[in-house]
Amino acid sequence: MKSKPSLLVIFLTVFLDLVGFGIVLPLLPIFARSLEASGVVIGCLMASYSAMQFLFAPVWGRISDRVGRRPILLLSTAGAVVSYALFAIGSAQTGTTALVLLFAARTFAGICGANITVAQAYIADITPPDQRSKRMGLIGMAFGLGFIFGPALGGLALKSGNVSAPGWLASGLCALNFIFAWLRLPESRPADSKPAEPRPRFQQLVHTLQRPGIGVLVAIFFLATFCFACFETTLGLLVSHNFNLMFENLKGGVHVFDSKVVYLYAFCGVIGAFVQGGPLGKIVKRMGEPQVITISLVLLGVSLVPMPFVRSWGLLLLVLAVLSIGSSLTRPPVFGLLSNLTSADEQGVTIGTAQSAGSLARIAGPIFAGSLYELHPAALYVTCGTVALLTALIAWRKLMVKPLTSPATIS
Repeated sequence: MKSKPSLLVIFLTVFLDLVGFGIVLPLLPIFARSLEASGVVIGCLMASYSAMQFLFAPVWGRISDRVGRRPILLLSTAGAVVSYALFAIGSAQTGTTALVLLFAARTFAGICGANITVAQAYIADITPPDQRSKRMGLIGMAFGLGFIFGPALGGLALKSGNVSAPGWLASGLCALNFIFAWLRLPESRPADSKPAEPRPRFQQLVHTLQRPGIGVLVAIFFLATFCFACFETTLGLLVSHNFNLMFENLKGGVHVFDSKVVYLYAFCGVIGAFVQGGPLGKIVKRMGEPQVITISLVLLGVSLVPMPFVRSWGLLLLVLAVLSIGSSLTRPPVFGLLSNLTSADEQGVTIGTAQSAGSLARIAGPIFAGSLYELHPAALYVTCGTVALLTALIAWRKLMVKPLTSPATIS
């Protein structure tokens, strides 16, 4: 059957793309800080990718409903090759030139960043409704593995003394990914499938969010992503401050965090990959998507609140493990429910809309985090933890008290 090799190929396609993303992401604030950028500028740099993805994700999703998933996945992968090459060139420059190139690299990457949106629609195409949450976990597992191997490879590349090496490594991996996808990735859309009639962007957004259950799921995904983006942006700064980590001065004047910070990102990736690649399917089957989403948000909230006050490595690892479990349990059941609540001809645009909400959270989150962290780290983490817990309450009331009805099960 076609579905098994297709799942493997789509997983590898997303994984290789996210390894490249994982190589570059931890280095962005480091390079920007070495150029004496302010916290707000660093936040804007981190948010530039998501700003473009917010604008373009529904567009790519809608186009993939019409022309197929394969062409859009290939196009986005080719775009990643170019964007990481720009990052490599920019990271070797100085002053305003470097910042402009770094912004250009992330902006172009965001425009072409359709991989996750279309990959989720691809999985929905080839998966029965009752298995979608489990298989959406493959995307989360790829995220986790990408953030295990990506930062580690980026750190190893920097040890060469060439500050451009991580960017060129990411670009090269995406080039290999493009070749692999070109040769092995089949189309998932049925030949007789007809896309929904296109609507203007705002009208489509309103139509999608007004569908039963869709609006609340998109809102939950936005708030969860916002909290995690704040954590992701400031983890290195927080740990370096709380544990008095030293900085290394590398060739070109670029400063990198102590390697312990890289290990912490990798640790979170290991936990996330294990949860989403292993017990997630059984957990969702036993408890149901609404309960898993609610519990995931509680775990996220109770781990964020104490984090700025932790001064022990053992306790920090425990808190990070809880946070990683919570964050890894949110995305797959949310997108599983979204796909089950959406008719077959609108999978791409609905998932694209949700992905846009996540991108919007990744725009607001880093800017908010960079600004509030400079005032007081504890204020940022307590605020985000509180938001996560309030979102858990919303999930409990809106998803569990009155179960959602799936159109995929009606007909």
